[in-house]
Amino acid sequence: MKTMLGMSAMGAAMLLAASPAMALEVREQATIKAPIEQVWKQIGPFCAISDWHPAVEGCTLRKTGDKQERDIALKGGGAIQERLTGLSAAKHRLRYTLVSGPLPVKNYTSTIRLSAVDARTTRITWSSRFEANGAADADARKAIAGIYTSGFDGLRKRLESGQ
Repeated sequence: MKTMLGMSAMGAAMLLAASPAMALEVREQATIKAPIEQVWKQIGPFCAISDWHPAVEGCTLRKTGDKQERDIALKGGGAIQERLTGLSAAKHRLRYTLVSGPLPVKNYTSTIRLSAVDARTTRITWSSRFEANGAADADARKAIAGIYTSGFDGLRKRLESGQ
């Protein structure tokens, strides 16, 4: 019996050691004092991120086969390439993956989803799954969460000030 339990524990340890890195998750939420359709006009167009995210200097949209991709130029230098993987105006949802860039992550997939709190207020949920790449898990999570929260600040500035 002891031998069997020892073998089970050893087998479980070997299985855990052989399994791939666990996916990390980040989920941030914010509310914007603007109707959902007004917020969607900012989020829905894949390259419109350059209009509201304070870290983005510019965005170029391109097609690769039947896929839409965006090249994001970052303020201060650097670039990120992302691929649109899903867009639903009816559900106010946009999904994309990271193709390349300086972020400390790999296998990154993200979703931005809007929901109406009331007729004049929108909740934004920006979430992702990824693995840390070249950084500790906590540092990778912090970097991604910072991107999301600064994006929320940019949207608030643009929509709540009436720009």
